[in-house]
Order: sequence, then C-alpha cells, then structure tokens
Amino acid sequence: MNDEPQGEPAGARELGERERGVLALERRSWPGPGAKERAVREQLGLSPVRYYQLLNALLDDPRALAHDPVTVNRLRRVRAEREQRR
Repeated sequence: MNDEPQGEPAGARELGERERGVLALERRSWPGPGAKERAVREQLGLSPVRYYQLLNALLDDPRALAHDPVTVNRLRRVRAEREQRR
C-alpha cells in the first residue's frame, strides 16, 4: 500500500514569488505612463510583454484567485469588457 498523499505535490497550491510579485504590482495605482513598465523591469526583471503574458495566465489560475480575489476578479472584469468590445 502507498502511504504517500495523492494529488498535488507539496507547495503546488501556492503561487511562486514571481506570480505574487505580478499580483502585487497590479494592486498598486500608477502615477503616469511608463511608471508601471519601469517597475516591472526593476522589481521583477521582466519585459512588459512577458509581464502581461504571465498576468493573463494568472487570471485563469485558481491559485491566483485564492491568493488575491479582489485583484484577480477586477482584472477578469476588465479583460471581459475588452473582449466584448472586440
């Protein structure tokens, strides 16, 4: 008989440091154009394009919703509104 727990490996339910950093940047408000992109490069070491790719994937990740439901739900609404306009 196998005594190891079934399902996800340990820690699989938590977001990584980079994912938490992306959500933290999205919680902030930004004073003007370029400030957010500069913070993305300096704080996360990502290009803005890669940042938005990660962010979009996070919006569909249940772990992100569990970590920061207010931010994720707000961003999901914004994304849905943009998709409706297309």
